Amino acid sequence: VYGACSSIGAALSIGAMTVNGGFADLVLTGCSSHFASAEKEFRFPLGYGSQRPYSATWTVTGAGAFLLNTQKGDVQIRGITTGKIKDYGVQDPFNMGAAMAPSASYTISKHLEDLNRSPDYYDLILTGDLGMYGKKILKELIKKEHNIDLKDNYEDCGCLLYDLKKQDVKAGASGPTSSALVTFSYIIDEMKKGNIKRVLLVATGALMSPTMMNQKLTIPSISHAVSLEAI
Repeated sequence: VYGACSSIGAALSIGAMTVNGGFADLVLTGCSSHFASAEKEFRFPLGYGSQRPYSATWTVTGAGAFLLNTQKGDVQIRGITTGKIKDYGVQDPFNMGAAMAPSASYTISKHLEDLNRSPDYYDLILTGDLGMYGKKILKELIKKEHNIDLKDNYEDCGCLLYDLKKQDVKAGASGPTSSALVTFSYIIDEMKKGNIKRVLLVATGALMSPTMMNQKLTIPSISHAVSLEAI
């Protein structure tokens, strides 16, 4: 399954539908990413020594996996919202947060509308890898376009994975594994402890390719939402 950095959201959605539809009893979903590979493919090889702007994010080297089955566990997937491609004309491959914020705004608004929920239904609304600038853009955009206030119960995995004050990762973390590492470890542990009951994970992805970057095309994006609840 491929959806750029939204891949884990797509994989969890497909896996949950497969289990819920009776087509499988056990599904393993996972994703991985690698810092140097991403830089070489989409930006500049590390050996080039280019300076990174403050809006740039640091692709995570790592992997995460989630096991879905028919047995009652500590956390359940209670719903999904499949995203729609959005393109607001961003061309800068060093500003993924700006490129992905519009699709996150759309998916969150549609999820809340479809299920007749308000943002405070969730203890935590968690985007994948917008970084600190994309996070700010999303809060302003979703308020302007959909009149939705994302307050203290909103956070971004790209801002949580690294210590932004101590580690020079510019705007934060990026890559498919950002949301997987944060959600499948820290967030799930907090849900098991009873500190968090409901989480809306919104995996964000910039759908670009090296050819698109070389041709100076705009960067479309997509975001997939997965509703997680502690049992």
